Amino acid sequence: PTEGIQSPKIEKRVPNVLTSNEVALLLEQPKNVNLKGIRDKAMLETMYASGLRVSELLSLQLGNINFNEGYLKIKGKGSKERIVPIGEFALDFINRYVTLVRPKYAKNRTKYLFLNRDGAPISRQYFWRQIKKYALKANIDREISPHTLRHSFATHLLENGANLKEVQEMLGHTKIETTQIY
Repeated sequence: PTEGIQSPKIEKRVPNVLTSNEVALLLEQPKNVNLKGIRDKAMLETMYASGLRVSELLSLQLGNINFNEGYLKIKGKGSKERIVPIGEFALDFINRYVTLVRPKYAKNRTKYLFLNRDGAPISRQYFWRQIKKYALKANIDREISPHTLRHSFATHLLENGANLKEVQEMLGHTKIETTQIY
């Protein structure tokens, strides 16, 4: 009996995005004075500079960073690989973390880049809490999540003249319609 009835289209909402000033304030919050601050700063800078999903950031492996050419090799949704450019600024923070912090945290031979002090990969819950904590310190008075940085990355690229197709590739979207929400 329902054969000829079409289901209603789900309205696509505009994603939650930070302004450029809010992003700058958020990225200033982890202080580079202790091991945790250096690591958290590297994680936030990497997330915003590359538009990674939180799972992609936390599963990033040391061997998937090309410091010379400035890109990350990412294994995204559906185990699809993609190359994502990353700027020198974020690479400098990653390098500082790899040089100063990671050797102290890596108690075993793990391939993951971002580790907790026990040598295990950072959890999604930990990263979520850290972003909320840093947003509070930055006086960002609205809902924020790790995905907010990804949305902000895409929106800021497009606002500054980036090509929609290129942004689609960087984000790892299979359909251009997914990227068009920005």
